[in-house]
Amino acid sequence: MLIIVLYLFFGAYLPAKQRLARLEGELKEVYGREAQLQTRLAQQEKAHAVREQQTTAMSAERDALAKRIDELERELVRIRRR
Repeated sequence: MLIIVLYLFFGAYLPAKQRLARLEGELKEVYGREAQLQTRLAQQEKAHAVREQQTTAMSAERDALAKRIDELERELVRIRRR
């Protein structure tokens, strides 16, 4: 009976306990990596939003400049007709 108890304790319980400790450590590492990836994703999303704003602003500026060029060309045509 004592041999069975010792076998269960040393042969099954301790290895299971050690495996559990390794798995807990691995899980902690995975959660840490996930946190890093979430932070990186948030930074990339923020940078993307800034680029989108810049693109929108530059498009608006380009459109305004194109409109101004058209106005100046029409004004130049009027001046030359005089």
